[in-house]
Amino acid sequence: MSTVGVVAAFAVLFAAMPAQAQSPGNQPAVRPAAEEKPEEGIPVTDPLVKAKCGSCHTIDGRGNMQRISWERATPESWERALQRMILLDDVELTSAERRHVVQYLSTNHGLAPEEAKAVSYDVERRIHEETSIPNAVTSACGRCHNFARVLAWRRSVDDWRELSRTHALRYNARPSEEAIAFLAKMAPLHTPEWDSWRAPASERGLAGRWLVTASVLGRIRYFGEMQIESSGAGGEFNTHATLQSVTDGSVVTRVGRGMMYGGYAWRGSSQGSSNITSAAPDDLSNDASEVMTSAPDASSAEGRWFWGQYQELGFDIKIQRATSDTTLLGIDRPLLKAGSQSLHVRLFGDHFPPQISQSDLDFGPGVAVRRIISNNASEVVAEVDVAPDAPLGKRKVAFRHSVAPGSLAIYDRIDYIKVTPESAMAAFGNQTRSRGYQQFEAIGYQNGPDGKRYTADDVEFGPVDVTWSMKIFYESEGTRTAPVGSVSPTGLFIPVGDSPNNNFDVWVIAEARTEKDRDGQPLVGKSYLVVTVPVYVFNGRRYVRDFDRWVDDGPARPVRQ
Repeated sequence: MSTVGVVAAFAVLFAAMPAQAQSPGNQPAVRPAAEEKPEEGIPVTDPLVKAKCGSCHTIDGRGNMQRISWERATPESWERALQRMILLDDVELTSAERRHVVQYLSTNHGLAPEEAKAVSYDVERRIHEETSIPNAVTSACGRCHNFARVLAWRRSVDDWRELSRTHALRYNARPSEEAIAFLAKMAPLHTPEWDSWRAPASERGLAGRWLVTASVLGRIRYFGEMQIESSGAGGEFNTHATLQSVTDGSVVTRVGRGMMYGGYAWRGSSQGSSNITSAAPDDLSNDASEVMTSAPDASSAEGRWFWGQYQELGFDIKIQRATSDTTLLGIDRPLLKAGSQSLHVRLFGDHFPPQISQSDLDFGPGVAVRRIISNNASEVVAEVDVAPDAPLGKRKVAFRHSVAPGSLAIYDRIDYIKVTPESAMAAFGNQTRSRGYQQFEAIGYQNGPDGKRYTADDVEFGPVDVTWSMKIFYESEGTRTAPVGSVSPTGLFIPVGDSPNNNFDVWVIAEARTEKDRDGQPLVGKSYLVVTVPVYVFNGRRYVRDFDRWVDDGPARPVRQ
């Protein structure tokens, strides 16, 4: 256990960890401005954008608007830019006008799907290590936000320079030609991906019935459906989703609304249909933000629905358009042990036919279907045997012509379990910031052909059943962990309500309920967790936690009592 001063030093180090220096010889070169040919802008054609933005962003004879025509960005980036204009420049917009402006800019001055995918971890709020970023860029941008926030924009060289100039004036950020050169190469205005994407997008509508596959760390999976209906208001849609747990059969119902930006980027929000949100952080009825990316043919989409102070909790989601054909979504048992007999396996899907035979199901070599126990339009229960010599590893499961890739693993033993994430952060709360939680999951692995653990040829089998505990570093035997928090039966770490104003290093420990090592002892896995204060002061600056990193929040202010 260490003092807040040590927390500050650790936090600065943690914030800098993702950045790795890049040698000068690898840096892109940008010609001086005098030698550059002016880049073609993207004309603005929307009357509302012209009317609301034209007083500051002048329009030339080609329809280009100052700054705007030399920028492209994600919906979130345009939303933040518009909010700044409203706050700083007194731009007046109704809610409908605001949605329209963001919709237009995200579609006509947005990112191509391939470009957006590279920064999707940020909008989906996923932990991601950012590497190979020059020190000049880290110094110029990393103090206030991650690199994905920067790459969520595409700009002309001149506009990157203008951004550097305005940041120098507004935030006292030091201009860097090296950073401008790097960004102009990494995130140019014109790219082959964007030129290709600007061709007419698919007109296939969103409205209709969609099949849902969802997973929550510590809770295996959910299957169900979502109905999407047009609200008739500026391109918005209403949603109603019903998800059933494969573990205990419990049902989660959510209602919400959202919009599709650029023909592929779904942004929405939803909440439990009861309109009563529990105070529990892992309550699946909590209000959630929804971020999904559509496939090019608009037949499916995937992403994340999330909530929490740091958006650290939520579902991983995949939806696919329902058709009249039989569709297999998945099964309830991701692991089957070689040599097992008379196992009951549930298959979840849509439009299963009334009459089903054993030959309709295919679990791959070495797995025989004894009989069909029961079936209806959305679920089939089968009894299967697994041969002792069944090929080990992950495999697909099929119902006639519908396939669920990688949904089943055959194993004869589990050699070790790995707790994910392997290292993580959680945070105590204070008067202004809620607690930050951390969800863990225990994944089983078998050694690969090399016989060694933690190597590239190891086979991942998926979640295993474990009991959870925790232990503070350097704690004497028998010391209680109550001052830090607790781990729930599903692997959720919950910090205590009152911050002890200290930083804690903690082991989060998973012990397998049934799987044992060669000595007959339960398999054990660990994760390193740092539980921190939500805010700290270092060298006169105030730092606050933003998901998996610390950001500079400006000069230190008096602490509220």
